[in-house]
Amino acid sequence: MKKLYLNYLGTFKGLSTEVWWLSLITLINRAGTMVIPFLSLYLTKSLNFTLKDVGWIMTCFGLGSVLGSWLGGKLTDKIGYYKVMKTSLFLTGVLFIALQFVTTFTGFCIGIFLVMLVADTFRPAMFVALSAYSKPENKTRSVTLIRLAINLGFSAGPAVGGIIITSLGYNGLFWVDGVTCILATFLLINVLNPKKAKTLDEVKNENPASVFSDKAFWVFFVAMFIFGFVFLQYFSTMPLYYKDAHHLSELEIGLIMGMNGFIIFLLEMPLIKWLEESKYSKERLMFVGLLLTGISFLVLNLTGWVGVLIVGMLFMTIGEMIAFPFSNAFVMERAKRGNQGEYMAYYSIAFSAAHIFGHNSGMQMVDALGFDNTWWIITAMSMVGLFFLLMLIRVVKKEKIKA
Repeated sequence: MKKLYLNYLGTFKGLSTEVWWLSLITLINRAGTMVIPFLSLYLTKSLNFTLKDVGWIMTCFGLGSVLGSWLGGKLTDKIGYYKVMKTSLFLTGVLFIALQFVTTFTGFCIGIFLVMLVADTFRPAMFVALSAYSKPENKTRSVTLIRLAINLGFSAGPAVGGIIITSLGYNGLFWVDGVTCILATFLLINVLNPKKAKTLDEVKNENPASVFSDKAFWVFFVAMFIFGFVFLQYFSTMPLYYKDAHHLSELEIGLIMGMNGFIIFLLEMPLIKWLEESKYSKERLMFVGLLLTGISFLVLNLTGWVGVLIVGMLFMTIGEMIAFPFSNAFVMERAKRGNQGEYMAYYSIAFSAAHIFGHNSGMQMVDALGFDNTWWIITAMSMVGLFFLLMLIRVVKKEKIKA
């Protein structure tokens, strides 16, 4: 047992102090994003919006995310990651607090668009900061540590969110979201000043290649959009499935979603270290990750047993544990040939675009076809994503032969 514990600690060795601080800031920030998993429930149960209304609101969520990611990349390349991160965190906190006072459909569409526009400028900046503060050989593990922080936040967030809803109502979530973002801003200012921080791998490319000339990246982009479309069902249609098809309470829904983050917190770093030392390429590992995520929807249609919800969540959890760190490491590696902010922005945009279409399409499909048919369609989409990842494997292999 002691050896296992020491081996686990060993997977964290070699990461810079700045990466640890960045992870803590991300943890504080993400622990407060407990509104997001409950957003579809809040909109239908508290504001009495229809599923179609919720679908369009989530489309505005995605549009804000796309524009925010693009803007974040541009601003990061122009003014630097530190200023972008600091401004984004503080304004996101203020906007989250204000969002609880919006109750009309049009107002909420505009409100969630603005929140995501500001919030997602943070993502490209954070990835560039992460790259700068990590040695090249540690980047996948640095990404994994950030994901651990995100998932520890998500693990605590939905569980605490369920308790807050039960005791204080949904408005309490918006206050917690806003205050935690503002607290994360003050921590960032105190511990991650770029004048004092030690940069380990900042890339300055005098003649950057355009991301638009990188064929492999765009095959990868389509695959990540599809992966995002599939994965994001767990944050919009899936809570409704838990509630309406299996009659779970908000607290039970929070606990199932919290289990996802807790498993990732415990197992992702050792798993990634083990996979890094294996002979498998990043592209093949992404393939396995998407395959498992697709299976998580397939199993839901095989039985009406409530325990299948946990089985599905386990498949999805393992899938995302593999797909996210290696997809992130893949794009950070390719970003060295161009403007890093631009590459990281378009990586974020792949998932932001999935927000535009994924939530809305999922809601419309559930409304028109029911949950079971929706899960069959999502499983089929996973297969399309796998096809694009097979294409990516071939394109990268050809690149290596030419080199």
